[in-house]
Amino acid sequence: MNTKRLLASGAAMSALSVVALSGPAGPWTSTAPAHADPVWHQVVYVVSTKTPAYVDIFYQDQDPAVFSDYSHNNYSFTPQVHADITPDKPWVQPVNLLNPDQWAMVTATTGHEPLANGGVQCNLSVDGKVVVSNIGPKGALCSLRTW
Repeated sequence: MNTKRLLASGAAMSALSVVALSGPAGPWTSTAPAHADPVWHQVVYVVSTKTPAYVDIFYQDQDPAVFSDYSHNNYSFTPQVHADITPDKPWVQPVNLLNPDQWAMVTATTGHEPLANGGVQCNLSVDGKVVVSNIGPKGALCSLRTW
């Protein structure tokens, strides 16, 4: 077999491969994106009391890229706030999370302060719907995660 013939048969194979992959309508195309854009969820944390109280609050404000990041330094993802709360002035904090089922969490406590008469209440809503509500005499935890 001579070189010209080999080159010609190689070119023919390449052309056949393109036709086989393309089909009669042309190259395969897809209207779907290569990857879906992440869906951000609006999470709103609310801490309230029936009487004035000084409250320590921790809340999750971001999704860690991997769990080990959170495990090694959870406070970098969980800010602490000290708040004076009254019945007409609850603490409200909106955040955006990709995976609220895994990361949405708020906890509030009066700590060494006197009990809040009527308790400390937390509410956690996702995309406008309250999904967790809790109340306790010295504090409360609202979380979607199960660990």
